[in-house]
Amino acid sequence: VNPRNKMDAYSVIKYPVTTEAAMKKIEDDQTLVFICDVRANERQIAQAVKKVDNVDAAAVNTLIRPDGEKKAFVRLAPDVAGLDIGHKIGII
Repeated sequence: VNPRNKMDAYSVIKYPVTTEAAMKKIEDDQTLVFICDVRANERQIAQAVKKVDNVDAAAVNTLIRPDGEKKAFVRLAPDVAGLDIGHKIGII
């Protein structure tokens, strides 16, 4: 019996970060910022963003915050407008 995959797209990405610094990254750097599951790797985060938001990620960088949460910086492909995606997911 195959166990169920517990790391689907909706459990990898918890929620987007909506701070002023994150908004500046969207506007200037075409980068979305998410809080993710600590067990997720960069490849899983990129696949989850593609599935949930239907947008390609050019690169994903992660860090573990001091409170134990994982923050992911998802740089979007050059042909995608970061502000449009921000409006679509409801953070702008």
